Amino acid sequence: MLIINSLEEIKTLRESQFIECKLANGRDGKGALPNDIWETYSAFANGDGGDILLGLKEHKDGSFELYGVSNTQKVLDDLWNGLNNPQKISHNLLREHWVKVVHIDNKDLIHIHIPRSPRKYRPIYINGNPLKGTYRRFNSGDVLQNETVVRRMLAEQMEESRDERILKGFGLDDLNKETLQSYRNLLSANKTNHPWIALNEQEFLTRLGGWRRDRETGEEGLTLAGLLMFGLHRPIMEALPNYFLDYQELPDDSNEVRWLDRVVPDGTWSGNLLDFYRRVILKLEADLKTPFAIQNNIRQDDTLLHQALREAFINCLVHADYSDRASIKITKSTKGFTFRNPGIMRVPAEIALEGGESDCRNRTLHEMFLLIGLGERAGSGLPKIQQGWTEQGHSLTIYDSITPYDQTITELIWGGLTSGSEKTQEKTQEKTQEKTQEKILKTTEHILVLVKANPDLTIQELASLIGKSTSAIERAIGKLKTEQKLRRIGADKGGHWETIE
Repeated sequence: MLIINSLEEIKTLRESQFIECKLANGRDGKGALPNDIWETYSAFANGDGGDILLGLKEHKDGSFELYGVSNTQKVLDDLWNGLNNPQKISHNLLREHWVKVVHIDNKDLIHIHIPRSPRKYRPIYINGNPLKGTYRRFNSGDVLQNETVVRRMLAEQMEESRDERILKGFGLDDLNKETLQSYRNLLSANKTNHPWIALNEQEFLTRLGGWRRDRETGEEGLTLAGLLMFGLHRPIMEALPNYFLDYQELPDDSNEVRWLDRVVPDGTWSGNLLDFYRRVILKLEADLKTPFAIQNNIRQDDTLLHQALREAFINCLVHADYSDRASIKITKSTKGFTFRNPGIMRVPAEIALEGGESDCRNRTLHEMFLLIGLGERAGSGLPKIQQGWTEQGHSLTIYDSITPYDQTITELIWGGLTSGSEKTQEKTQEKTQEKTQEKILKTTEHILVLVKANPDLTIQELASLIGKSTSAIERAIGKLKTEQKLRRIGADKGGHWETIE
């Protein structure tokens, strides 16, 4: 939540993906709730949340001046009445402590914090019609969403797990028998003498969740999870026209060639998820160091970095929305690894990184991978990635993007930064390694450590180093400014941080 307590902080404000400022003057000049506040409410709630500030006048250069709201009680009454009117807004997400009047320089500013909506309430829409009243935030604008996007949100709201759906007209002939046998072998290796291994194909798939019978309708058949995990590429494409898997190893100089190595469904292999994982994980791990260690007379080649990479890969596959237009894309370079999957996160990254809360989009796929020893139990996957990667001195960033399509991106970058002087990078990495080992370190303290080592860090780079979203970093910086521990010297671009002792 943004913190604004002074004229100096108001001067630094700029509208953004997370901040909206409105004059809220009214016809009488005493203040009124702006008519378009509900569009912004919808846009913030359907994204990563944000803050609305009422009582600020915008200048031509994009800066703001405190104008104030005289009749704050009338504005607040209209706000709460609208929030609790289903014909005005579909759901009230706000709590009382997220709406407050801030008194600055003898004037009143109304601050409204809007959280990201839980999946079960999304889309948040206005005027009683989701198809004509659903907005999302793009930069500093609220954009009405088309029917395709809204229907996808509604499907996410209704379906706990997207991959349990029975596919009409699909059957065992649409599966790759070699992939299915490979899975049996992996299950046998992970769980010796497991009773399912001896079952016939349909019974085996039924136990896995790849074949299902609907108890209410009596309908039965191959599930989306079964097709994705074991299917042939053409049938998968028939069920999911936007389905595409892509692995690329990128060169240091992108001007030389587009990629050094690539894996895509090209007709030489099945094109399903299990075979894609088995081909690509070997390439991802190929250059990782494996220190020699013996345990119980067995050489141990696994490390925390190996575990983090595998978990990031599985996480990418089981949380993907395969009906969306973005593709699964995995890249490897000298800078690190990037995992992209279609669909935004069902649980915000800040909460998911803390662990214990999970809302997996494809639960059946998740269980299939777990059975063969891949992936972590619900709510512990992202913390496992963070532990295995950042505690070795490297940086982790997880964020959503809705442009050009809904997607979630996880970046595992070697070291602390990918730009700046080598000396500064070394100092920053030392600080990062030193502090990430202290598990109770607060975000604000971590920020101070990093900007002391490198005052030129941007908010995006801080988010990458700490493993938090940019909005979380902005809120923490606001707190540090309020406590007079940190200030910004110069503009957002070209300026620098200065800590206050």
